[in-house]
Amino acid sequence: MIEILTPAQLDRARITGRLVGDILQTLKERCRLGTNLLEIDRWAEQMIRAEGASSCYVDYAPSFGSGPFGHYICTAVNDAVLHGMPRDLALADGDLLTLDLAIIKDGIAADAAISFIVGATKAPEDVAMIDATERALAAAIDIAQPGARLGDLSHAIGTTLHAAGYQVNMEFGGHGIGSTMHQDPHVANDGRPGRGYRLRPGLLLAIEPWVMADTDRLITDQEDGWTLRSATGGRTAHTEHTIAITAEGAEILTLPSR
Repeated sequence: MIEILTPAQLDRARITGRLVGDILQTLKERCRLGTNLLEIDRWAEQMIRAEGASSCYVDYAPSFGSGPFGHYICTAVNDAVLHGMPRDLALADGDLLTLDLAIIKDGIAADAAISFIVGATKAPEDVAMIDATERALAAAIDIAQPGARLGDLSHAIGTTLHAAGYQVNMEFGGHGIGSTMHQDPHVANDGRPGRGYRLRPGLLLAIEPWVMADTDRLITDQEDGWTLRSATGGRTAHTEHTIAITAEGAEILTLPSR
């Protein structure tokens, strides 16, 4: 089902989206050398509960995961790219960390992810990879107008990522969002323009370009059954925003307020 939000629901989506953006920004500021991934998860829990919201992840148990996720945020480090389960790991200088957060408040969900480098050591190839996902996301948002097709967004993402030298995995991508976290339509990270669902006002999309340095093949972490890693052990990056399609164009809901 593709859900179209009412104006009142869209107002609530703006509140949820801003909360997601603010929590991610606060967590990024707190992350430093020695920060433990489980500590990040506790901080996320505290901030979510303080706002009267709830995590979309704790009880999440899709077919591709190993039981309920059981944590409040996804923390993916270096070769991990999606569904990174928090574990007892302290961040080191130069680690490439992705934080992916989805919460629901007053019946409306929002979802976003940021990738950044911890500490002072910033490998140029890591910086370039993060930048490529951010530019791909911006390219999709720029054309997310009423009447555009989903394939237009996918084509913009894929063109940007391929031009930067990356392969594109088609197993996981963006998605519709609203009263639940994962909805139709699927937003692939590559595709043909002029194809697919036609965007209309009231539609919420979580758009999320992600890449791995030298492959498009994923493997699942055998210990936690959730974390998806690069098959080659290479670095990864992932950027995501929830947007609303309005009569005036795309509105980014998950920007931080500061």
